[in-house]
This record gives sequence, structure tokens and C-alpha cells, in this order.
Amino acid sequence: MAAYAVLYHADVKSKDLLVIDAKTRARIKNAIETRLATEPQRCGEPLRRNLRGYWKLRVGDYRVVFKVAGAEVLVFAIMHRKDVYEKVESRM
Repeated sequence: MAAYAVLYHADVKSKDLLVIDAKTRARIKNAIETRLATEPQRCGEPLRRNLRGYWKLRVGDYRVVFKVAGAEVLVFAIMHRKDVYEKVESRM
């Protein structure tokens, strides 16, 4: 099991996490540290159409949109499921 370095888009910390309550933030952080940092392709689901090549990790009603690049996991967004897919495209 390889360890992946998790890197975040600047907007994840400055915008996305600020609107999520502390309990949910803790769940998302735990999911990223335990699942994405160890086996991102096994834990996530591939996205389709214009987001092909990117993956999502479901944590309750929130989605972590990421891409695996070598030994790095690049997290582009952590948002509520209702608007994550429209908003994440501007960050890629």
C-alpha cells in the first residue's frame, strides 16, 4: 500500500471548508487521511463526461473531487453534492 501526498487547491481551504460544520469537516478530514492517502482509486469513483480523469470520494452529502498524479492526490473541491460538479470545473 503506497502512501500518497495529498495536495489541496487554494480554494479548498479558503472557501470550501469554511462553509462546512466542524463535525462534517472532521469526517471529511478523516476520510481523506485514511482512504485517499492510502488507496485513492479503490475508495473513490471515477467521474464521467467533462470530468473524465477526475475522481470523487463521497462523505455523507459532500463530495471530494480529486485527481491522482503519480504519488500525489490533488484535491480540487470539497463541496455539497448539489453544486459540486458545476463549480469544480473552474478550478481545473
